Amino acid sequence: MRRSKTFTVILSAVVVSLVLIFFINRRNNKEPDVPPLSTTAVTTTTVAQHTETSDTVGTTQPAEPTQPASPATTTQGQTSTEEVKDPVDYSVIRPNESGEIPIVMFHNFIEDLNSTNDIEWTTSFDEFEKLLETLYESDYRLISMRDFIDHNIDVPAGKIPMVFTFDDGTPGQYNLIEVNGKLEVNPKSAVGVMLKFHEKHPDFGLKGIFYLNMDKENKTFEGAGTLKERLEILLSYGFEVGNHTWGHKSLETVTSKAELNERLGKNEKYLNELMDGLKFYSLALPHGGKAPEDLSDYLVKGMYEGVQYHNESIMAVGYLPSVPSIHVDYNPAYVRRIRSQGKVETRFDLTYWLPLMTRDRMYISDGDPDTVVVPERKKGNISIEKLNGKELITY
Repeated sequence: MRRSKTFTVILSAVVVSLVLIFFINRRNNKEPDVPPLSTTAVTTTTVAQHTETSDTVGTTQPAEPTQPASPATTTQGQTSTEEVKDPVDYSVIRPNESGEIPIVMFHNFIEDLNSTNDIEWTTSFDEFEKLLETLYESDYRLISMRDFIDHNIDVPAGKIPMVFTFDDGTPGQYNLIEVNGKLEVNPKSAVGVMLKFHEKHPDFGLKGIFYLNMDKENKTFEGAGTLKERLEILLSYGFEVGNHTWGHKSLETVTSKAELNERLGKNEKYLNELMDGLKFYSLALPHGGKAPEDLSDYLVKGMYEGVQYHNESIMAVGYLPSVPSIHVDYNPAYVRRIRSQGKVETRFDLTYWLPLMTRDRMYISDGDPDTVVVPERKKGNISIEKLNGKELITY
């Protein structure tokens, strides 16, 4: 009996010990309590680190997200896909989006200025490259003619928009060469110089419109490739083309609607056929000559052999900077331009104008294409009807 009680006591003690050991081990092996990371913290880390993993040699892929897909945010609460712009201090930047915009007119480019007697309309590639540096350091930034007309001006705050125009389609402006069986832009051309400059200063912009005389046919941008190939490559860089009439004769001599329609419409028709429906939308007046007053409406719109043309801006040879398209004085039927300097500086060329284009005179961007900012005293320069929904801000 005593032996049986002793056995029972021992067995009970063993059971109690085993139970105690089980709960002690369970408690020791339990993971620590840690507050879960917030969604914001997780996605911020993902954006900041841009972690990449490589599945195969030579192929790099972004790491899979550790959270369900949602717009990643930064610590400031901005989405990672949007550019964060610092607020603009108008008292420092002094934006004036009623100011003037220089539209520069170029013609001929050659390698050696000593080889020409033309002192006004021809420049060299070296001089052009120096000009680009000067313009960049002076805060000018290129925009397209399309964006000038639409007033879709997207340049950084404090910078001055500028438009480049090229008349006549000369090979010095742009042509192609063949390298190892492939067509490439000739570095000894204005476009070639711009492409090289763009590599160094991509924020300057790579824009320009080339006004063409399609009667020149394959002489336009003469060089390697067909005219169609030349235009395709030019357009692929974001450049544009405009109408410079069939024949390049002054429109002052036009005597009838039919003749004017042919000068503009035949140029349009040839381009449409060559480039599968591509259309001009801007005209540069050859020699600066305007059509007689009673025919001026047909400079804007007309038809030739079933092909319609519509010129939203008509460019003068001019010698002044232009007002922006939202200005009360803007006239799309006669838009002012400034001739670039040729071999010799002359009155009213770009070199003459540069020191005169002061910041209190020119268009100074606020950095936001959706707003128009002007000093309060210049509010009357803006045509409200031309804002197309953009917000007008004064200070």
